Amino acid sequence: MKKSKDFNEYLIEKLHDPKKAVAYLNAVLEDCKDGSEESQQLLLLAFKMVAQAQGGMSEVAKRADLGRESLYKTLSKRGNPKLSTLTALAKAMGFDFRFSLSSKK
Repeated sequence: MKKSKDFNEYLIEKLHDPKKAVAYLNAVLEDCKDGSEESQQLLLLAFKMVAQAQGGMSEVAKRADLGRESLYKTLSKRGNPKLSTLTALAKAMGFDFRFSLSSKK
């Protein structure tokens, strides 16, 4: 019987594709508009999963000019990253932050 992959392995495999990674981060960001602690944890987990898929934590930390341990701490449940850390992380993975007009006013 073939052993099935766990969800994290499956997700990381899918997030190797930069287009899928961007779509995933945008979807999570859309769900995190309320600013709750749970939303922040969800967004940090999404960044962590994408970082793992886009070269691994050590490689992404190096490209972002961050320490590996610092990156793990930043993306942990208790992480509270600065905007500069998130933008450096996004840039290291080849992504940009953008704003768009909301359909809700």
